[in-house]
Amino acid sequence: MIDLLTPLSGIRGIPPRFLKRLEKLEIFTIRDLLFHFPSRYEDFSEIVPIANLEPGMQATVHGVVRDIKIRRTFRRRFVIVDAIIADDTGEIKAVWFNQPYLLNTLRPGREANFSGKVSLGEREIYLSHPAYELIGLRPATRDRGQEMRHTGRLVPVYPETRGLTSRGIRFLIQPILKSVGEISEWIPEEILDSAGVPEINEALRDVHFPKTLEAALAAKKRFSFENLFLLQLFNIRQKMKLAEEKAQPIQIEIEHLKEITEALPFKLTLSQKKSLWEIIQDIGKPKPMNRLLQGDVGSGKTVVAAVAAIVAAENGFQSAFMAPTEILARQHFGTLKKIFARLPLRKQPEVGLLVSKEAKVFFENDLESLVSKNEFKKGVIAGKIKVIAGTHALIQKDVRFDKLALVIIDEQHRFGVRQRAELHKNRETKLIPHLLSMSATPIPRTLMLTVFGDLDISTITELPLGRKPIITKIVAPANRDKAYQFIRGQIKKGRQAFVICPRIESSDTRTDADTSAQIRADNNQRKSALPWETKAVKEEYEKLSKNVFPDLKVGMLHGQMPARAKRGRGLASDGKPSKEAVMKAFREGKIDVLVSTSVIEVGVDVPNATIMLIEGADRFGLAQLYQFRGRVGRGEHQSFCFLFTDSPAKTTSDRLKAIVEAKNGFELAEKDLKIRGPGEFIGQKQTGLPDVAMRGLQDFEMVKAARDAAVKILEKDKNLKARPLLAEKLAEFERKLHLE
Repeated sequence: MIDLLTPLSGIRGIPPRFLKRLEKLEIFTIRDLLFHFPSRYEDFSEIVPIANLEPGMQATVHGVVRDIKIRRTFRRRFVIVDAIIADDTGEIKAVWFNQPYLLNTLRPGREANFSGKVSLGEREIYLSHPAYELIGLRPATRDRGQEMRHTGRLVPVYPETRGLTSRGIRFLIQPILKSVGEISEWIPEEILDSAGVPEINEALRDVHFPKTLEAALAAKKRFSFENLFLLQLFNIRQKMKLAEEKAQPIQIEIEHLKEITEALPFKLTLSQKKSLWEIIQDIGKPKPMNRLLQGDVGSGKTVVAAVAAIVAAENGFQSAFMAPTEILARQHFGTLKKIFARLPLRKQPEVGLLVSKEAKVFFENDLESLVSKNEFKKGVIAGKIKVIAGTHALIQKDVRFDKLALVIIDEQHRFGVRQRAELHKNRETKLIPHLLSMSATPIPRTLMLTVFGDLDISTITELPLGRKPIITKIVAPANRDKAYQFIRGQIKKGRQAFVICPRIESSDTRTDADTSAQIRADNNQRKSALPWETKAVKEEYEKLSKNVFPDLKVGMLHGQMPARAKRGRGLASDGKPSKEAVMKAFREGKIDVLVSTSVIEVGVDVPNATIMLIEGADRFGLAQLYQFRGRVGRGEHQSFCFLFTDSPAKTTSDRLKAIVEAKNGFELAEKDLKIRGPGEFIGQKQTGLPDVAMRGLQDFEMVKAARDAAVKILEKDKNLKARPLLAEKLAEFERKLHLE
């Protein structure tokens, strides 16, 4: 008897070439194979008499091969196999391409099922490339009834790889399903009943070879539910464990907090004040805060986080302000300098910046100094530098803190627990830092309840006072010149413009190297389906600077440019303009129109830039378009976002209308979740959830049921001592999460 851990290499009869192809799908064991679920089903369950076939039908025919022959087309060097299939009501031709071996398999007189699409030729209907299944080759199978795999039923269609089709996968799975031992059910019976899902053995049979579509859907629901249930158990237990840990209380008198907020260069909105108060209350407790601060692009999250860092510094503690990119880390450093230098603090803290190749310290009296990284690290471990902005350089082994009490992580919330562990690991004290994550991509409620279920959430729902909503328009190709004229008019008034392109060069099929893997995958999927031209930065820069705006100053920015300049020259070591120099020139108004790739998606703050023109807007996901749009509208002037597309597709129009019509980022996030699905929205690898569970994240009722079930179990048995199978499964799930 085989079990789930049996390697496929130990199963007799599986050819070595199959094993290599299965490895490409990351299938090595019986478990891997059985949990490789169908992506869809083809309904070939109804056997239709040949006389009743009509063009366009998906049907199964039960008949006898009357004749079969092969012919070649020399122009394309195709091999075409034609067979005549007959039943009691008539005959029909079946056609296959490049499968000459069928001449030996489907010999005249053989009885078989044929399932496929009925197509209409010049003179007659025919079966186009049908799946086939021989019937009753052995008398024993005919006597007891032969179970179909490929025809005459709901036929599963699997994710495939080159050289291994769904037919081959079905061929492997059906006998293994019959041979594998009984699998122990680890979900408590009362949870199965309340969720309305089948037990695991029934679900495995029905997900692969269901008798009805209802049975298939119930099986898929079970596997969606079980993964969401495990994730909820994990999140709730993480929250319970964190509540048992100790943290340094960071407290402040209310009057002094008012002095600080009133001295800020702008007035906080009501939701900023509410979020700040929730954070201040959390960090004032002797247990670690684990909070997510979310809000629209430009809503003022950084200021709220900065005030929390000030409170920590006023108490003599350190804060680490971690960002995913150098551009964003530098922006946070600049924001912290501006705020700290103008506040009524008892002692102005030293603020530091640490990135891969540079370290800076900001002192009292607006002094800023470049220091060596060794000197910087000595200042951190001595406790002199109280607030440290940086990238992942902050979690290098040789970066040690003196009194780290608050960790702020921007746009990396799913990695917060792990990164906090890295920041904490070198400390002698057993106190754990408070954690504040920030996200400019608002999170739909289903994801909030599951993937982010271990976090408390604060939300900034308003833009800062004085900000005007950004006017967003979809621009048809016929109106391109009008848009250019409008941009020229705005620049003559003293404003500036961004032009975003999906590619660096027209010959380059890749998007910018600085774009995230998630967005690259999203874009590549679209590129393969879109035949029209994709705008590229270098060509667009040439066109705009020479033909469209020859009288304006046009600049270019992309991810292949060197990051930094030789000191004082604005050029990198190879003599080319650096990203840093180009952005500095744009901020200082020396560039009117900046043609860029997605490198400006986050961390760019130029209040005088009021126009965002996005070429090939259909190539970007909604969340990324939203980030681009957030680069304008950051000052007092009215801002505009123009979405350019040459695509005639209705789906493109519907997607782009979503960003035009959405009143705020939260409404857009819900639309984005429906359009792209949660796997693209948050990244499949960030949760460790398989496809089937990812689709379940869109079902709010299932998500809620999984959470309710997890709460019910853990309230009675926090450590799952009475449920060893469930505890073992959860431990396995946790190990998988940590490996992702």
